[in-house]
Amino acid sequence: MRRAVTVAASVLDQAAASLTNIAVLVIAARASSADGFAAFSMVYIVFTVLLGLGAAFVGQSVVLEKGEEPEVGAAVRSAVTFTAVASTAAGVLLLAAGAIIGGPTGLAVLALGAVLPVVLVQDGLRYGFSALRAPHRALAADVLRLACVVPALLLQPHGSSPAQLVLVWGLSALPAALLGLALLHPYVRKRPGTPRRYLRRDHLGRRFVVEFAVGSGSSQLAVLGLGLFASPLVVGALRGATTLFGPLNTLFTSVNAFGPPLLGRTGSRRATVRAAAALAAVLALVALGWAAVLYALPDRVGRQLLGVTWQSTAELLPATGGQYAVMAAGTCALVTLRVLSPRATLGVQVVFSLLSVALMLAGYALAGAPGAAWGLAAGSALKALAAWIRVKRTHPEPVATSPEDQRSAAPLS
Repeated sequence: MRRAVTVAASVLDQAAASLTNIAVLVIAARASSADGFAAFSMVYIVFTVLLGLGAAFVGQSVVLEKGEEPEVGAAVRSAVTFTAVASTAAGVLLLAAGAIIGGPTGLAVLALGAVLPVVLVQDGLRYGFSALRAPHRALAADVLRLACVVPALLLQPHGSSPAQLVLVWGLSALPAALLGLALLHPYVRKRPGTPRRYLRRDHLGRRFVVEFAVGSGSSQLAVLGLGLFASPLVVGALRGATTLFGPLNTLFTSVNAFGPPLLGRTGSRRATVRAAAALAAVLALVALGWAAVLYALPDRVGRQLLGVTWQSTAELLPATGGQYAVMAAGTCALVTLRVLSPRATLGVQVVFSLLSVALMLAGYALAGAPGAAWGLAAGSALKALAAWIRVKRTHPEPVATSPEDQRSAAPLS
């Protein structure tokens, strides 16, 4: 029962965080002029990249911490401290960049630099609570975040400058950050942290950053590159299909963020693999069910969702549904590798992410947009297969390299 509650809280927390991001963009679009929203979007992309890098470098390592609560609490304190220092340094660089850029975009970059430590620390707390098996505390902070940001942005007059919107958005995270720190305090009190551990050359967060860059960046750039020689409708259809599967992206992100602590405490290697395989089967069935629901939507409803893009998007739903079904298997396999042998994931991510791009482009050359979608599905299937083969061949890998790591028995750092 407790594990079910933990899983539910983890998924709801990720849903709250994702809903916040969606609400920010929608409300900012309504409150801005066309040029203002373009500037806001560019700055928000910068934030999204920095957020992903932080999650890869710090978040993905802290969720793999093992040991008793005091040791994990010390590791979480190290993670939060490092995030605060690193985000402040990045914020200073953004302040300098904004001053150089000038104009409305430069002012928006300045605003992002000012609020960056608040928003990155607030988001980073979610991973600490995951490691401490207290996702309900992360959920409380993220719900407060959502409750603050939506009315704060809705109160802004139409035509608000990008810098004003960025400041309001960033400062609205302050109550949630303070609540999160207060909820974290009992776990980290009198637990000395060592944030310098993240600067060690053997810190596996460096590998996870490469995985993030290749896994997330290659497919995005490939779709954008497709627009150079394909019609915009093709790119729009691929984007539309991905958008319709947004709820599954939330589930997969939850598995990446909160799966390692749960799987890492199942006991034996066999129990870990069985739990991951069961989760993969459930998520694959959910993906197929969601694809069936989307495929059965009347055209009238589809046009209300995506407008003129719906017709071309609907043709891609079988392929995209299949892609997400095998992505469920691949995601669970990669999370299992993170638990058993964290260094084993980098090769799989790099090789098969690039292969997916190649298959997408080849599919488009052979069969247009549907071929591109089936190419992505084939790439995801091959990545999932390779990941599960690695799981089968992998034994638990202790990689502690310092007295501190040996005390915490963490497979990272």
